[in-house]
Amino acid sequence: MTGRSPVQIREAGLLFFSWRHGLKYHGGNTLCEMATVRSTAVSVPLRHAEEARRLLRNQDAIRHDLAISKDETHIFFPVKPTLISFPLGRITEHIFSPRQEKIKSYQDAVSVPSQLHSLLPSSFDVVGSIALIKIPPELTSYAARIGEAMLAANPHLTTICQIEPVSGELRIRGCRVIAGEQTTVTTYREYGVLLRVDVGSVYFSPRLSSERRRVADLVKDGERVADLFAGAAPFSILIAKYAHPKIVYAIDKNPAAVEYALQNVRINQVADRVEVILGDARDAHRLIREKGDRIIMNLPFAAHEFFSSALSVAADRCVLHYYDILREDEVEARWQQLVATADAAGFSVEKEPVRRIKSYSAREFYIGIDITATRRAAVA
Repeated sequence: MTGRSPVQIREAGLLFFSWRHGLKYHGGNTLCEMATVRSTAVSVPLRHAEEARRLLRNQDAIRHDLAISKDETHIFFPVKPTLISFPLGRITEHIFSPRQEKIKSYQDAVSVPSQLHSLLPSSFDVVGSIALIKIPPELTSYAARIGEAMLAANPHLTTICQIEPVSGELRIRGCRVIAGEQTTVTTYREYGVLLRVDVGSVYFSPRLSSERRRVADLVKDGERVADLFAGAAPFSILIAKYAHPKIVYAIDKNPAAVEYALQNVRINQVADRVEVILGDARDAHRLIREKGDRIIMNLPFAAHEFFSSALSVAADRCVLHYYDILREDEVEARWQQLVATADAAGFSVEKEPVRRIKSYSAREFYIGIDITATRRAAVA
């Protein structure tokens, strides 16, 4: 479509949507570059622009389907042909661009069967310039349309990815590009920290941003911190940036996550405080040199399976930030399971009130529990 001359459209009343490479109008799928419309106009010297605008509005004379234009000396208002004279300017003809309708939501722009419209997701995650959206099975065949509509409604985005639920200890989710640039790598900024992430091979959730900062603010000077499922190391790096730990061990079993964690440590200049380790959290007692005063367990659905491993590297008194995805009626049973695991490992545990961090599904919640574990004194 590049290289074509501008297209003039004389018919009025078309509703235009702004797209990345042109304009789309209802009634067809034509993408027109630099579409224009010739219309009756009022030409007014710039010094009278605001007064003229008020008068024309009072007379209901302005055409709202066309965008007001101006040059170095005059402003041109598109007006209805019923306007015969105007005291502040002259009646003429002028070529205008159609006013581009602002798209408030991608749902306003996407074309899907009416019976499926209610299934369109109302929210999605944004990591840097990439949007991550879960699309119901009924809408899978319309994924490309959904992606293009999201780009149209969100000019700051460059890539739209359809995602599947996270699975496995590596926390990898199905991720495919449905619109925009064919990449899953982006840079995300959080509280002044820059994080390089490949959303296709490394788990990352922007919805935990406030939680990461909250935990960083709790870290005391000189603490030893173990981040057992570090991913690209957002928890570890925020702690290193905003607290004064002695050391943060950022452990992950996923080689891709470790690669990005190492990049992020260098980017944010915290290599003196963050040690990135490729390894299984079950082997944490062999991977880190010192016991942890604070341990982060961000592995929803499976963190409870690693609770004894976490306690194996816990100091005599330790705070564990434990995360899980549960229904409300499952929380107490999970807590009793953790109490039993701690007791077997020689620890007593107390918890702060359970916090709902975000919704995961209609009935499940991403929860956080701050747990204080205290090693029991050995019986003589």
